[in-house]
Amino acid sequence: MHDIRAIRDNPAAFDAGLARRNLPPQSAAILTLDEARRACILAAETAQADRNAASKDVGAAKARGDDAEFERLRALVSDKKEEIARLEEEAKEKDAALRDLLATIPNLPADDVPEGADETGNVEINRWGNPRAFDFQPKEHFEIAGVSHGLDFETAAKLSGSRFVVLQGAIARLHRALAQFMLDIHTLENGLTEVNGPVLVRSETMFGTGQLPKFGEDSYETTNGWWLIPTSEVSLTNLVAGAILDEADLPKRFTAHSLCFRSEAGSAGRDTAGMLRQHQFEKVEMVSITHPDQSDAEQKRMLGCAEGILERLEIPYRTVVLCTGDMGFGARRTYDIEAWLPGQNTYREISSVSTCGDFQARRMNARFRPAGGGKPDFVHTLNGSGLAVGRCLIAVVENGQQADGSVLLPKALHPYMGGKTHITPEGQLA
Repeated sequence: MHDIRAIRDNPAAFDAGLARRNLPPQSAAILTLDEARRACILAAETAQADRNAASKDVGAAKARGDDAEFERLRALVSDKKEEIARLEEEAKEKDAALRDLLATIPNLPADDVPEGADETGNVEINRWGNPRAFDFQPKEHFEIAGVSHGLDFETAAKLSGSRFVVLQGAIARLHRALAQFMLDIHTLENGLTEVNGPVLVRSETMFGTGQLPKFGEDSYETTNGWWLIPTSEVSLTNLVAGAILDEADLPKRFTAHSLCFRSEAGSAGRDTAGMLRQHQFEKVEMVSITHPDQSDAEQKRMLGCAEGILERLEIPYRTVVLCTGDMGFGARRTYDIEAWLPGQNTYREISSVSTCGDFQARRMNARFRPAGGGKPDFVHTLNGSGLAVGRCLIAVVENGQQADGSVLLPKALHPYMGGKTHITPEGQLA
């Protein structure tokens, strides 16, 4: 949510920020609605003052026996009461309209975000590891013999439809091991607090992180009004909704392993083979709640946490900063980490690490009390995948595949796999 005072103070800067996102100017429409709302509030306050003055004079007129003045003032008090009620209702309606309008406008990009219309404008800033040179044609994850035994798309389709998968045997264990490995690194080494939160949330919770009202079609709503979370960013960030934190308690750093649900609206025909793009998947999420002065540094720290997971798993990756035309709705700046997938001979996104500034905090009214005293201010919120578990599984098996259909597992995972080091072509751990 945007600060209406900032738009009043510098509407040109607001429109310039929207222009960088390839959006038309909005400040004129916003300020027109804001001025009408404020005019109603002022008129209601003026009418209330007139009513209060008339109410005081009613008794005086009666006391001196001025019946005509008494009746006039009594009628004026009654009329002002109706006028005040009407103006307050108009102000309430205009306030709701203004809030609804502001709720649909995306965050403004940070000054250092590169400009661009789409993903082709993203800028690579880092690359780690060298893609392995295969002496055979590498396959995609679902084509690898040792992996295909553990991926059952046919049964999943029978149970739930397309874009679902049943994991079995060694692959199910590898999937579980990856999530456990990520959580251990984030909690034991990266200083995050583990949270096990709801995957069903209220509409106001989805609103707080920006999924509603504009992107409802991307998620699933139950018949009684709950929403299935698209990522645990929603539940983790909203842990501080409505709170006033002490500055000394910042930053707050959370992580969670959860089921995630996305309708994949608008993705028909994209990544239909395999488990790259599913309606139900799992992620280990990171969320930080920080002082405004710390949020840029915190984003770099979170990025390092996510990159570190891939490095321990020996997966080559590259990091890009998203351009203005490719960022998400609530982000001021986003770094994407893309893992090397030899089966596709390309890098694919496995994590996004975003800073939202005070955009989400304003929507959920999350503030902190400055240590030196003064008025509470809005916190800054950040989120990042650390990592998408299913996509990480894809990267592990594709990079570890052997010519005979077996898969060598990264050393970091051996303790989580009961000491097993590879998956055989028959899909067994050995």
